[in-house]
Amino acid sequence: MALQDILTIYKALSDETRLKILKLLENGELCVCDLVAAFDTVQPKISFHLAILKDAGLIKDRKQGKWSYYSLKDDDLFKRLLILSTIERVTEHDIITEKERLAKFIEEKAEKKIIRICKC
Repeated sequence: MALQDILTIYKALSDETRLKILKLLENGELCVCDLVAAFDTVQPKISFHLAILKDAGLIKDRKQGKWSYYSLKDDDLFKRLLILSTIERVTEHDIITEKERLAKFIEEKAEKKIIRICKC
């Protein structure tokens, strides 16, 4: 791994939103619309952060139709250990608001109350 790769990883980990995204992904794959709801923001902003995390090799995506799903990338031991040691320091208290919004969104999505927003 080159020095530039290591710098890219640390830059990706130097933002609060990106750390929170990683913490939420710790529990499994999420659709972009799930993250938009969790952070109560717009899709381009979340996509920007996801692109940085993906470019650093910390997350991977999976396309299903027009929807993109993201999860932690765990095929590189160094990056996996770095992710785990970093998000271990992000407490549940740090992401309580985002987790509450995400839970509400997922519940509404399951009840089909938000079909126009997200069909994943």
